[in-house]
Amino acid sequence: MYDFHMHSEHSFDSQAKMEDMVLSANEKNKKVICFTDHIDLYYNSHRDLDFHKSSYFENLNEMKDKYANKIDIRAGVELGLQSRIIDRYQEFMEDSPFDFVIMSTHAVDDLDLHENEFFQGLNGLQALEKYYKAVYESIQGFDDFDVLGHLDYFDRYLIKRYEMPSFGEYQSMVEKILKLLIKIGKGIELNTSGLRYGLEYAHPKKEILQLYKELGGEIITIGSDAHYPKDLGYGYESAKNLLRDLGFEYIHIFKNRQAYPIKIA
Repeated sequence: MYDFHMHSEHSFDSQAKMEDMVLSANEKNKKVICFTDHIDLYYNSHRDLDFHKSSYFENLNEMKDKYANKIDIRAGVELGLQSRIIDRYQEFMEDSPFDFVIMSTHAVDDLDLHENEFFQGLNGLQALEKYYKAVYESIQGFDDFDVLGHLDYFDRYLIKRYEMPSFGEYQSMVEKILKLLIKIGKGIELNTSGLRYGLEYAHPKKEILQLYKELGGEIITIGSDAHYPKDLGYGYESAKNLLRDLGFEYIHIFKNRQAYPIKIA
């Protein structure tokens, strides 16, 4: 009934009209949705995949007014963070009236995670270590976000090149990240897109969700990461049921950067 990770034509990798996404959400009986369009900045700034706040908010406010009696639409953003340019993200976030902010890692050292160059000279476990180290360093340096996006998103690129290491081989790195998130009051998302990309699990996998719960983590959102209307709300029920089976009592939604728990039925 809630989707807190979705994209529109205001993201570089989507052509979906905001209104088409809203209509799809309404057809699927979503109560609250949040547009989390991308901004991905690079050290080499001519590669920036920018986010134009003025046009985004103009379009979003139009949708909120038009569909006010049908669906609750909230404003969000997905920050594709890299630790060495945190100052650029801090500048972007100034005077930004978002309801919800996802922090994700899509690139490391200016290398997109799907590029072969990222993997050069590394085995599978070393590549994972490089990725998780970058995630940790970004969280250490930047706290103007609400949840960490699709934590093991990197798996979808790793398994195309290597046999996936067992979770036990890199659990300590993930645990370090989760402990830091809990310490600073941030959450994670359960992102169902992994299932659409041919994995057997959403992001993050069950073992990571279990670890988060064991460590005392509570703040968790559900998002489809939809870039097309047909994918909006994808896998919501199975994600909700998984969280319930793992002992989570609530999912969370956000408004004005505040988390609100919703009891899992």
